[in-house]
Amino acid sequence: MLPKHSASLPARVVIATRESALAMWQARHIESGLIGLYPRLVVSILGMTTEGDRTLGTSLAKIGGKGLFVKELEDALADGRADIAVHSLKDVPMHLPQDYTLGAILARADPRDAFVSSRYLNLAELPRGARVGTSSLRRESQLRAKFPHLLIEPLRGNVQTRLRKLDEGNYDAIILAAAGLKRLALEHRITTTLAPEDMLPAVGQGALAIECRAGRADLMALLAPLHDPATAACVSAERALSRSLAGSCNVPLAGYAEIAGARLRLRGYVGAPDGTRHVSAETEGAVSDAEALGIALAAQLKRQGAADILAALDTA
Repeated sequence: MLPKHSASLPARVVIATRESALAMWQARHIESGLIGLYPRLVVSILGMTTEGDRTLGTSLAKIGGKGLFVKELEDALADGRADIAVHSLKDVPMHLPQDYTLGAILARADPRDAFVSSRYLNLAELPRGARVGTSSLRRESQLRAKFPHLLIEPLRGNVQTRLRKLDEGNYDAIILAAAGLKRLALEHRITTTLAPEDMLPAVGQGALAIECRAGRADLMALLAPLHDPATAACVSAERALSRSLAGSCNVPLAGYAEIAGARLRLRGYVGAPDGTRHVSAETEGAVSDAEALGIALAAQLKRQGAADILAALDTA
């Protein structure tokens, strides 16, 4: 049965999602959660191909960033084809259009990156000149800073495509998000997970977000039980850090927050794509001050040299 105030909730919901296997898993995960809460709710999924999916031959940094995975889904919300859209939070731009909001952020899965190789056990084992594939400037910067003897090469496509390229011998190792591999039952492909100390994650990595039109009180009420306050606080700090540093796919930036009790610890990283210049810092404070902590850490990073790195990126 629907909850006590079910009269104010919608009777049916259409979920917009990308059509990749991982995105469809995420949409079905939300579908399952909603039906578990509201057995009478009619839920359907609208699969879509976005510009980010169609343009695979160029790095995201050169064609407009991860927002290219979101815009078509927002268009479906705008014209009424869908009610909600499911995103990997790390793909959601730091500034949402005025008419949109995040109705729920789910409990975070594994936020770490995964090292995947059939020949080597970890990054330290890779010999000089080994080819490492990644789609992320964040990963590239950190890899080049710590392992300048490696060749970092671009790698795009869905998870299965990236694994196939590794298996075909195009790379000696690749770096992927651990959460995506686990969600697709591909955990056995993870050679080792990379601790945040070795590879600081992307802002929002491992978290799912549900977007809807602002003003849809019925949807906000529907989604409320799926929302995880602890994850929301962590990603609020991370996204505030990124916004304050003008974070995008063009900026090698990492941010990761953890909660212990009533305290939130936030770590941040900004580097040049070639890894020759980089700064990192961390701060800690009350969970209730999550966004302020992100803003404060951004200011600290700028004082340590991030401002110069960002200025150089703007003129590159």
